[in-house]
Amino acid sequence: MNFIESLNASWQKNNSLLCVGLDPDPAKFPALLKGRPDAVFEFCKRIADATADLVCCFKPQIAYFAAQRAEDQLEALIAHIHAKHPGIPVILDAKRGDIGSTAEQYAIEIFERYKADAITVSPYLGRDSVDPYLAYRDKGVILLCRTSNPGGSELQFLNVGSADKPEKLYERVAHLVASQWNTNGQCALVVGATFPAEIARVREIVGDLPLLVPGIGAQGGDVQATVQAGRTADGCGLMINSSRAILYASKNDDYADAARRAAQETRDTINRYR
Repeated sequence: MNFIESLNASWQKNNSLLCVGLDPDPAKFPALLKGRPDAVFEFCKRIADATADLVCCFKPQIAYFAAQRAEDQLEALIAHIHAKHPGIPVILDAKRGDIGSTAEQYAIEIFERYKADAITVSPYLGRDSVDPYLAYRDKGVILLCRTSNPGGSELQFLNVGSADKPEKLYERVAHLVASQWNTNGQCALVVGATFPAEIARVREIVGDLPLLVPGIGAQGGDVQATVQAGRTADGCGLMINSSRAILYASKNDDYADAARRAAQETRDTINRYR
């Protein structure tokens, strides 16, 4: 199955719109992992194993692995998820954005080295910078549209239309991706849970295109507003990400069990509003 097919299947199989973000910070690891050379892998593996039946996808953030010189552990983690939990897609949150020749190398890194099922990409260098990722037709390409950070408004709210027909930059991105870039049916968009009105606007523009929605949990996004603004007619269409609130639900050796309880509570809260 390609990324979109896997995502649709996991939405149904696990009755879940929850995406668990895997952002390993060794300073927050429990005592039983301290000093282990494979601590990053082991921490994330136990989280993945504890929550795999509760999620629609996993989203490791590449910076957390690279900062610890743990890229080999990221490879091992994605391989483990694919082997142990087949059908659960893995989105590598890398937010790549560069000219075509460099983007080709990033695409090789993400899809051939790490074997991720999807990648997050910046659209702001235009279509030719995205084409190398789109060439992998079975993979997902998730483009930044309306990000969850407050500073995103400085650029994403700029009027790129006219005085009599205004259009915000994030709206232009949504239009481009949905109408011109998604020729292989593999695209999705990032829209932050901290801006439910913009989620609703993007949904209006893109129809049933999947949305990756960060910003609930530690960032304070409202679950009810997010789901009601972004769900599709069949109650799906969303990958609602929570990272820290699940990963660090406990600082003790029971962290995986605590993560499962937090994930189940989050999934069930999301489902109440579908």
